[in-house]
Amino acid sequence: MEELSHKAAPHISLNRGRGRDTETQTHKERGAIVKLSNINQTMDSNMTIVRPAYFIIMGFSGIPYINYYYFFLLVLYIMSVAENGIVMALICLDQSLKTPKYIAVFNLAFVDVLGNSALVPKVIDTFWFNNKYISYSNCLTYEFFNFLTLTMQSLNLVVLSFDRLVAITFPLRYQIIVSLKNMFSLVASLWIFSILGNLIAVGLLTRLSYCRSVVINSYFCDHGPLYKLACNDNQPNVIFAILLTTVILWVPLLFILITYMCIGAALAKIAKAKDRMKAFKTCSAHIMLVTIYYLPILVTFSFEAKMSRNTRIINMSLAAVLPPALNPLIYVLQTQEIKKSLKKVFKRIRQSRIAV
Repeated sequence: MEELSHKAAPHISLNRGRGRDTETQTHKERGAIVKLSNINQTMDSNMTIVRPAYFIIMGFSGIPYINYYYFFLLVLYIMSVAENGIVMALICLDQSLKTPKYIAVFNLAFVDVLGNSALVPKVIDTFWFNNKYISYSNCLTYEFFNFLTLTMQSLNLVVLSFDRLVAITFPLRYQIIVSLKNMFSLVASLWIFSILGNLIAVGLLTRLSYCRSVVINSYFCDHGPLYKLACNDNQPNVIFAILLTTVILWVPLLFILITYMCIGAALAKIAKAKDRMKAFKTCSAHIMLVTIYYLPILVTFSFEAKMSRNTRIINMSLAAVLPPALNPLIYVLQTQEIKKSLKKVFKRIRQSRIAV
């Protein structure tokens, strides 16, 4: 999570000369600084945990016409909810899609809707309507759900890669290894792991005192900027953030790469090129999902030192919002089962109209 987070700065940027709302906001920020300064002076004599009444989400700075970008995020959000809703409905209604693979696909669609619903409406409210103040407890809840869905998106890609690995390398044992029961158990285990991991991360935040600044230099209640604002020891947060980032991002990515090496080796053993291509096409949708999810993250980490805060926020916000909008389209275009299911639905609709 630390690597996904944006570096916090110890100062508060005050907006001036923008009307009554800006003056009120500036007054509140100054009041927050005074209160925190007073608290900081008494920290040595009283070591109780200092929790601010609210945080201020800073977001972008100095970008003209940024409201158009927020509108773009809103369009992507509406698309993702509608598209993933259709995918989930098809899987629920079509008996032919009630297979282990589509349990994972359904879970991915559900996580995409949950993640975007946790993030985008609040981002719109924060920056479109200038509600940058968020209470302490709401901020931790906001952080928990955003990173929970981030974790599940990554782990769900691992489940789908495992499904493709077994289907191609052990086709005769696929029904035994990847059964409905095993897939349900695997997905449930990942949910439990993700919830516990992120609860620990949030729990470690509650032991921190905030006596210098309440300004979060990100576009949501980001984990790294939150614990970097603390004025007491945040080393446990740093260590756990590195550990959790490794477990939910780098280990899954490594597993997926190894999976496709094994799949490539298995495909090389197939004599006919036509059969190899047919088997590879079953992986094409998953490969596109992995690319869309991990590419923005890898770009951010590779060029983080050269990136401005605004660039990092744009890149990471797109990494959070764009994949949920594209994932359903990829599955519709690349998966024969989904295409057939959609054709059935359209056929029923046409028949019902003719009957009326």
